[in-house]
Amino acid sequence: MFKPILLVEDNPNDLELTLLALAKTHLANDIVVARDGQEGLDYLLGDGEWRERVPGNPAVILLDLKLPKIDGLELLQMIRANASLKTIPVVMLTSSREERDLIRSYELGVNAYVVKPVELAEFFRAISDLGMFWAVLNETPPGSPRREP
Repeated sequence: MFKPILLVEDNPNDLELTLLALAKTHLANDIVVARDGQEGLDYLLGDGEWRERVPGNPAVILLDLKLPKIDGLELLQMIRANASLKTIPVVMLTSSREERDLIRSYELGVNAYVVKPVELAEFFRAISDLGMFWAVLNETPPGSPRREP
């Protein structure tokens, strides 16, 4: 069984487009959706509605920057501070072109910062490339297999 991809996105339009783009890549990974930062954290920690989920970390987290409850930067900081989560690849997938957001994301340990393209074909291509790279091509650290046992 392949590790899931965790998508943390609150904008319904961006969420729908991202899910469509990922579906077009035909990845075997399930896509888990969290609609705010707290829900994303709950998934990662197996808390709240995710208490009964199969244990294990996602292959990658696609994280929006501007989120309700816990924003993307706060969630990234929590992920990097947690020993069992800190090696998960995190891609900031955002519409923010603010230099301070980019710099702060890298200071907190993001693996990649991708600005959502405005043009639909570019958006689909970017999401497809992200999914393929992080879920299939990226090598994970020893002890964190691409597939769950």
